[in-house]
Amino acid sequence: TLYCPNQVGNFKKQNTFDRTIISDLPDKIEIKEYCSMTKEQATLYASVLREAELILAETNGIKRRGIILATLSKLKQVCNHPAHFLRDNSAILGRSGKMERLREMLEEVAESGDKTLIFTQFVEMGHMLKQYIQEALGREVLFLHGGTTRRQRDIMVERFGDDDSVQVLVVSLKAGGTGLNLTAANHVFHFDRWWNPAVEDQATDRAFRIGQTRNVQVRKMICAGTFEEKIDQMIEQKKAMAESVVGTGEAWLTEMSNDELHDILALSQEVVA
Repeated sequence: TLYCPNQVGNFKKQNTFDRTIISDLPDKIEIKEYCSMTKEQATLYASVLREAELILAETNGIKRRGIILATLSKLKQVCNHPAHFLRDNSAILGRSGKMERLREMLEEVAESGDKTLIFTQFVEMGHMLKQYIQEALGREVLFLHGGTTRRQRDIMVERFGDDDSVQVLVVSLKAGGTGLNLTAANHVFHFDRWWNPAVEDQATDRAFRIGQTRNVQVRKMICAGTFEEKIDQMIEQKKAMAESVVGTGEAWLTEMSNDELHDILALSQEVVA
């Protein structure tokens, strides 16, 4: 059973560029894809947060910063998939609202014959996505990550560009966020969020760059009612801050008080109702 907050759905924004500088690029259309959580995800999320808050109440200094960053990582993993957080190689199907929504959208893209890039910051999640999407679509999925050799990477990039049977390339954000030309794709999914707009834009620009002839749809996937939605709202509301404080990654969150952190990390009531 999926819990469906009021926010589930999407929000579309079309970016415009100075055509005197970039005259031959099509449009980049950014879509916020708000996903529901399963009951299992909501339960795990609340458990992680409860444990962290008990420890933070008695911790300060460098140790406190480390606990906050570790908690953010754990909550991201829960939002991705329970098995990603639990690391127990358990079943994938039907346990993650975000992953089920990704499958629905990929099925639509596959029917059109278009190609897709999926970015994740977690190598473990990349392997899960590769397995899940291959089974869902019944076709090969490539995964480029930090352990990929240069020769393997070159072969992957060539196949993705030239082989019509290869429609999906999963990319580890740190391994493929820069330097690659992947204009065969006109759909980009950020499965989990790196709270630095510049890093996400660099990844998107693997597809949205000189040589791209089609409009590029960029979907940023967000678990509604969680810290993913709240931090995204903060970045959108304060773009100036996003270029400086938020631009450093997630360290800015470690400067917040325990009460401020609770407000950002806590689940919205509609998620667990």
